[in-house]
This record gives sequence, structure tokens and C-alpha cells, in this order.
Amino acid sequence: MRIHCLMEKNRPSYKKALQYLYGLQKYGIKFGLSKTSNLLKALGNPHRGRKYIHIAGSNGKGSVGAMLESILMRSGLRVGFYSSPHLVRFTERFRINGQEISSREAAELTGKLRAIIDPRHPPTFFEVTTAMALEYFARKETDVSIMEVGMGGRLDATNVIRPLVSVITNISLEHQFFLGSRLGEIAGEKGGIIKRGVDVVTAVTQPPVICVLEAICARKKASLLRLGRDFSYRSTGSGLNYYGLNRTLKGVRFNLAGSFQGRNATLALAAIEILEKKGFKISTDDILEGMKNTQWPGRMHVISREPLIVLDGAHNPGAIGELVKAVKKAFSYNHLILVLGVMADKDITKIINKIAPIADYVVCTAPDYYRSADPEDLMAIVSRQGRQGEVVPRISKAIDMAREMARPGDMILITGSLFTVGEALSCLDPVKYRPDVVTQ
Repeated sequence: MRIHCLMEKNRPSYKKALQYLYGLQKYGIKFGLSKTSNLLKALGNPHRGRKYIHIAGSNGKGSVGAMLESILMRSGLRVGFYSSPHLVRFTERFRINGQEISSREAAELTGKLRAIIDPRHPPTFFEVTTAMALEYFARKETDVSIMEVGMGGRLDATNVIRPLVSVITNISLEHQFFLGSRLGEIAGEKGGIIKRGVDVVTAVTQPPVICVLEAICARKKASLLRLGRDFSYRSTGSGLNYYGLNRTLKGVRFNLAGSFQGRNATLALAAIEILEKKGFKISTDDILEGMKNTQWPGRMHVISREPLIVLDGAHNPGAIGELVKAVKKAFSYNHLILVLGVMADKDITKIINKIAPIADYVVCTAPDYYRSADPEDLMAIVSRQGRQGEVVPRISKAIDMAREMARPGDMILITGSLFTVGEALSCLDPVKYRPDVVTQ
């Protein structure tokens, strides 16, 4: 009993692990692979010789990853999935076959990394969590792991891997301070995930972006497979028809709402075909059942019908534009009450200019996160749009106000950031979406 108590006392605390990890956020965002590579070297380079899928892009990375995860799980594989940011719990970032890492193992991995980090030259939060993911997936001997890029691609911490296939969902103007002011510059950063001889599947459509990716692929001798040229889809009443590289599928149904998900589904299916070329055995039944059972909360997420409450983590102008089209197509309502919380480093004016026109009333708020924009700044832009609204700083209070305002037939839309959606989910369903013990 005494030995057991000593072991418990010496075991790293999850709460302390989170405090340490979130403390690294003060170092901000730093591009480069050297710190991640050094951490992995100290761990014995656990990422080498393992199989990966690498996903970059402005929007849709998580949805494509979730679809791939579901299909590959259905085919009997042990599948890792590293995604960011999380909605309500840090452990969501690391999944194997849909199951989050345990808080105990997250704490142990944090302690292991902390022991090899030089405090005089600390890495960033994302560099540490990426190293954690790669160590965790190697430790659990995943058959294949899906790695979602955090920002950009070329100098993103995840770019230390060599994948079986690279996916670039789409490219729009975002993170311009870090990635460049022009679309071509951003395309060059995201195209930086392309590796020599590794096939790339993409849904990009802009001619300048296509030219950038084609040039990178030519240099790297990598095939560039494009939606609309090499594979395509058509949405029908009975599901999605996929016309692929070597496979045609009719009536594919998927569990994620929004017309834009057809594009994401098609990218996932094209990536699956590349994996089949690499020797993976994936049946048509695996694909159909995997797509149908995909789960990815916080995206066109209907959490209540009376009143109708929808959450979506759209966080840049491109995603907000898709959300507006999806809302108009998927829902009917008398009045729309918008609960909006955005990160300060986003193009807030363009986001509000796209979303405000469909709202009858806008409640400006902010998640409890250091990057959140001041709700007063949001309200100033909303007012210039001629829309009615008010500032309610706390998300829980903003949701309460929206619910009090809503009448039968009205809709409440909560959006602007995954951080906003995650905090809202914790308020609306605190049992299923139980937050961590330490806030961010």
C-alpha cells in the first residue's frame, strides 16, 4: 500500500501538465522544424519508418481527417489522428481509433518531454504537442497516423514526417502576417508539405495557386491530383457519386452536414485510392460504412431543435462564406440570432461582412482564450453593417441571452472560432463536452 501511494504521489499530474503546456503559449507561434526535430531526436526519432497521411489547407482539414480515420478504422487498421485545436479537452488532439489519449498518459508524455527540454530555449506549445503525438503513435504502434497541419505547412512542426499521401484541401487568404500577403505566397507555404515522390491530392481551384503547386510538384517529382480534373463528384438525392482515379462509387452518404462537405468527402476518397495503391486493403463496404459513421463535432453541429441551435467553427472569411451558403440551404427559420466570437489575428472585418447580413441580431462575445478579439471591436464592425446587436463578454451569458430572445421558428447560430464553439458546447452539454480542469 505504501509503495502504491508513493507511485501515485510521484506520477505526473494532468493538471500540472496542462499548466506547463499552456504556459508555453506565451512564446507564441514560431515557424521552423529544428526544435521539433531536436525533441524527436532526444526521444529516439519515434516518427521515422512509420506511415502517415499529412493534411494542409485553409479549411476542411479536420473533416477530411475524420473521414479518413473512420474509413481506415472500418478496414481494421489501428489509426492515429492528431488534430488542432481541441474543442473542450486537450486530450482530443491525440486519438487512436477514435479514442482520446488518457489524461494519465498525456501527463506522462508531457513529463517525458519536459525532462529533455532546455528551459533556456523553450519550444512552442504546438512543437511540444506535435512531438507528443508522434511519440504516442509510435508507442501505440499505429498502422497509419493522420497529421493535421497547424498553420501553413512548410515550416509547421508536423512537416518533420514523410507521408504516404499529402492532402491540400483548399487555399485562401489567412494568417497573412505569418504566411504572406498574397495568395501565391500562402500557396507556397502550404505546398511546403509536398515531399519528393509523394502523391498530392487537392481541391484548390485558383489558377495562380494551381501554378504554384504544379511547380513544387515538378521540382519534387510528385504527382498532383486535382479535384475536377483527375477525380470529381456529383451530389444527388441518394448521396454523393464519386468518380475517382480507379474507382466509381454511387450514393455515398456521410454524416457531416453542409454542402461543402461533398468536396471534403471527395478528397478523402481520393486519398484512400492512393493508399490502396500503396498496398492498403480497403473494401467498398469499408468506405461506405466509414463515411456514413464519421463523427466530427462543432461543424454544422445541431445541438438543439427547440430552439434550433447550430454551432460551426468557421474561423476565416472562406469558411464563413461556405457557412452562410450552407445555412441558407440547410435550414429554414424566421429570425437568425448570431452569437459571434472571433480570434484577434483573423480578418475580422471580412468575417463580419460575410456573416452579419444573414443575422437579425448579433451577440458579440469572446471565448476565454488569450487570442480572442475584444467583443466591443466586433460590435463596432457589426454596427457599421447596420445590424442590431450588443456585447455580452461571457459566452455562457451570450447563449442565455440568445435563448431568451429566440421565439418559435427562430435559429441561433454560434460561430467565429473553434474556441467559441468548444466553450459553447461545454455550456450547452456539460456532460458530453466536459472541459478540462485547467482553462486555456
